[in-house]
Amino acid sequence: MNGIKDLFKPGKLVTAPGIFDGISARIADPFNFELLYMTGYGTVASHLGMPDAGIASYTDMVGRVQMISNVVNTPFIADGDTGYGGLLNMQHTIRGYELAGAAGIQIEDQEFPKKCGHTPGRRVIPIDDMVQKIRVAVETRSSSDFLIVARTDARTSYGLDEALKRGEAFAEAGADILFIESPESIDEMERICASFDAPLLVNVVDGGSTPVLSKQEYVDLGYQVAIYPGTGFLACAHALNSVYGTIKETGSSVDVEVPLRDFMTMAKDMGFQDVWDFDKRHERIQ
Repeated sequence: MNGIKDLFKPGKLVTAPGIFDGISARIADPFNFELLYMTGYGTVASHLGMPDAGIASYTDMVGRVQMISNVVNTPFIADGDTGYGGLLNMQHTIRGYELAGAAGIQIEDQEFPKKCGHTPGRRVIPIDDMVQKIRVAVETRSSSDFLIVARTDARTSYGLDEALKRGEAFAEAGADILFIESPESIDEMERICASFDAPLLVNVVDGGSTPVLSKQEYVDLGYQVAIYPGTGFLACAHALNSVYGTIKETGSSVDVEVPLRDFMTMAKDMGFQDVWDFDKRHERIQ
């Protein structure tokens, strides 16, 4: 039986849409993606209504990992921020995320409190400190198939050379996938992909600082994983803004312009068919 690491091969791109709550997870799962991505930004926003700025705790996030693993069959990587503290926290986080059902975790080298990628003011910890965190993550996982995705946010404030230096150190420390966050041009993306043999992840942020390209362009550059963390929640936010604005203006949903999912289809999306089948099997004889 092949493990999840076998998904990542030169010349192939694994695309992973962002999921952030029960609805997005249930709707994404039937598409049979090879991988999903539990976005920190979207999860914090949907769970707490707060910005992804180090406010969410380990407890907040591991609970979301558990919930999502309960409703999807597709493996998913979950955003683990900085590991929520020091080395002992990292050990606790790896154990918790793996036990909760994630197929992998993304950890980053930001100072605490972290900030969402593609936003200003991100600072990173010393490279040796992050290398230690990765080593702890690797030695802690109970299965070698549990993916360690190592992200550096050094590019924005410290330049690409520093980001590449960190990527090399993270690979030597045992990271399975390298995530050089926020390259600002195709030339920078080419340089990143030419610098490593390890699988590389591109963070596709619509409206962010990294060029948004086609699947084939990512393959040609040399990426093996593309995550789309925000595309789903940006679409949801736009639709909700339109719908709520129309209801406020007209007092009715009659003139809503956004296409609406059929209610019974939505009910089945959310698992009501199982409820109906259960009720039918256990219906009392009248």
